[in-house]
Parts: sequence; structure tokens; C-alpha cells
Amino acid sequence: MATSRRDFLQQGGMGFGSLALASMLAGDAAKSSSQAAMPAHQRHINPLAKKPAYWKAPAKSVIFLFMAGGPSQVETFDPKPMLQKLHGKPVPEQLGSVQTQRTTEKSLLLGSKRTFRKCGQSGIEVSDLFPHLATCADDIAVVRSVYADSVVHAPALYQMNTGRTLMGHPSLGSWVLYGLGSESENLPAYVVMLDPDGPIVGGPPCWGAGYFPQVYQGTLFRPGPVPILNLQAAGNRTRPRQRQNLDLLEQLNNLHRHENDTVLSARAASYELAFRMQNHAPEAIDLSQETTSTQSLYGIDHPRTEEFGRRCLLARRLVERGVRFVQLYCGGGPGNLSWDAHSDIEENHLRMAGQSDKPVAGLLQDLKRRGMLDSTLVIWGGEFGRTPMSEGSLGRDHSPFGFSMWLAGGGVRGGTTVGATDEIGLHAVDKPHHVRDLHATILHQLGLDQDQLTYVYNGRQEKLTDTGGQVIQEIV
Repeated sequence: MATSRRDFLQQGGMGFGSLALASMLAGDAAKSSSQAAMPAHQRHINPLAKKPAYWKAPAKSVIFLFMAGGPSQVETFDPKPMLQKLHGKPVPEQLGSVQTQRTTEKSLLLGSKRTFRKCGQSGIEVSDLFPHLATCADDIAVVRSVYADSVVHAPALYQMNTGRTLMGHPSLGSWVLYGLGSESENLPAYVVMLDPDGPIVGGPPCWGAGYFPQVYQGTLFRPGPVPILNLQAAGNRTRPRQRQNLDLLEQLNNLHRHENDTVLSARAASYELAFRMQNHAPEAIDLSQETTSTQSLYGIDHPRTEEFGRRCLLARRLVERGVRFVQLYCGGGPGNLSWDAHSDIEENHLRMAGQSDKPVAGLLQDLKRRGMLDSTLVIWGGEFGRTPMSEGSLGRDHSPFGFSMWLAGGGVRGGTTVGATDEIGLHAVDKPHHVRDLHATILHQLGLDQDQLTYVYNGRQEKLTDTGGQVIQEIV
């Protein structure tokens, strides 16, 4: 029986096992003159070829430190003395009402046990949960007035990652790749590293390409010391033999190309990149090449911080080698395995901050001393914050009404605090910034205009910020 192109792609695998890296470069063939002579429907266009920014911008890459589950603003970067005074009392009527996921809007207020101090020359107030990050206060810009639209994890995660509360839209990393392409032909352009405690709510749509060609979706690296499995060719396949197989695959693609078959095209591109990665990825992911002092800076020498420290260090190494967008999730799995502190917020946040504080500070310090912080935009935050009211006796419910995130590097004005929530940390009241504003700011720092970066889908000009966001001018 004859082998179809689809069977050849899906079953052959070229010996790369489970390395289905579907966020890949399409290959070098686009540059050849013979390709230019082909009919349009047969030409290979490298969708991830490096593209110029709209203007000279400071940031070239992004590291998004995603605190899954939703850290509490009043325990981290938004001190509220009045909340302490009102502990155990109902929400004052003049502050308005909200509707929470678990109807905790009628619960009594819960004062925070954390202490804050002014840090650095800028005097940014940082919680005692983050003693290491406090030393980097002059490098971060805290936005205390972010707000979003959903009190439920999955829609909130989709919105923070894609700009919309419904799945099926391209992720932030996909938009960045669509606008700028890749800096590296030998590594994935967009890498996602999940927490080993479990998958995040919402799953792959959070880093998916949506209605974009699938080549723009994120590539998952495994947690642990071996982020990429089956990197070496199976059996006795030599590199010349692999090259021969890939060339044959290329010919089959040209003969039977279907322009709309983006999933299959992305898989074919993944084989090509996997071939290149055999030479380049082992060096990129080998953390043993780092000095003992550098590994210690990230907390790799301590069991509590080792795992997240490894991922932060790997993020730096990937960006250093041209990876455009890296996303690390801190927190995964159900309930208390993330920042989702519905019960004991003290225990939860002490544990989650304890795992991540030193690695995050180490990342900022390492980027800065290597001269990389100016060109690397670092983002910290979750899908929403938490209520100042209690859930049960010691926990907090979800709150998208006003919460804190911070940015560093990439031309961001460090040592800055923007916006404010009300006196108990419930609503964003001063300079409120929707998630769209955050996305507009990220694009701006990369040299991308939110209004010009569009994609036609179903006859509509789609953009990341939908109806439009406002660049947060105070931090750029």
C-alpha cells in the first residue's frame, strides 16, 4: 500500500521520538532562488524569520515569571495598614461591593501578618516574603492597580496569556513571535516551563497559537534536570542519513502542500529543528557549565529553591542564545500546590515565596551583571490577586478587581510604583490598568505597535489588545 504524505509525517517521526516541538522554524529553504520561482502556493516562507521592530526598542526578549493561582497583593507589594485596623470587620459600605467566586464578598476582613519595608534608593515597599527580591527593588516597576475580568482561574489565565477570557486565541508569546520572529535557528523561539507539581488550569491554550499557524505556539520543556527527552537520534541513524530523510520529507511536502494544514506543517518544521537541536540544545540546557557561584545565586544548592532556580537559570541561558520568549510557571496542580490560597494564606505564601524569591532575584542580578537586563523584559505576576476578605478563617478568595504585578529590564523604569488600590486593597482606584494595558506595554517595549500588529481572522482585524490598551507611560 502506498504511503501518503500524512502517514509519512505522522508515523515516520524521523527517529526523534516524542520530541514533537511544534513551535519551530520552518527551515532555510525560503531563502533559495529555486523557491522564489515556485508558484505561490508551493513556496516555503519562514514564518519565524527575524523581523525588524517598528522602532528602535530596548527589549529583544521576554521572560514571564507566571505565579499561577494568584498571589495576594496585600501580602506581597501593596501594604494596607487600614486593613490591619479593620481586621475582623465587614467591608466598609463606601468601598463598594464585588462578586467573588465563592461568595466571600460578605466575609469579614482579614489583616495581613506580613511586614513591609521601603527598599533600595527608590523606597519601593516589599513584603518580608521576598528578602532577596528586596535587594533588586531599584530594578523593578510595580504596578499596584492591575485589574482583569474574571474571578475564575481558567478564563483569567486565558486573559492574562491571550488577552481574552475564552480559549482559542493566540498567546502573548505567539503574538511576539508573529511580530518579531526568532533570533535563533537552532532552538525553539518560544519556550514554556511548567511547575513539576502539576499542569496549570487552562492547559495548552495558555501558550497555544490559537488561530495563528501552529508554528507560533510555545514549546514545552519538561521540569527537572532533563528538559528535553529523546534529543539524540534513535538506533544507528547517522546525521547524513537524517539529512537525507528530511530532504525527502521536504520534497513530499512540496508535492502535496496544503496551505491550511498548519498543524502538519508545524510538525514537519519540528523535525527540521530537532535535527539542528541535536548539535545545539545539549550545550544550552547543560547547567553544569555554570560556575558554582552562579548556581548558588539561583538557589540551586538548596533543596527548597533548586527546582525553580534551575528553570530560572535555564531561562537566562535560552534568552542568551536567542530564544525570544520564555515563560516559567511557579505553581501547578490543584489548590495549595500553587498560589491559590483559599485556606491558609500564611502557610501557602511562605512556601511559594520561599521556593521562588531567591531564584527570581538571582535571575535579575545575573541578567544585570551580564549586561542582558536592558534587553530582556522580565514580568512577574499571576492571573489575578486575592480578596482582603477572608475565606474560612485564614484564606483569601480570587480577586481580579485590583492586584499587583511588576516588570523589570527591557527599558522599564526601575524603582517605580504606579497606581493604587483602595484602603483595604479591594479595588484599583488610582491609575487602574486593565490587562490590555499590560500587554500594550510589553509590545511597546519590544518595538511593536498594538494597533499595527494585526492578523485577519474570519474577516476581522484581530489584535492582542482587542479593543485597545494604553501603554503604562509611568514605567517606560
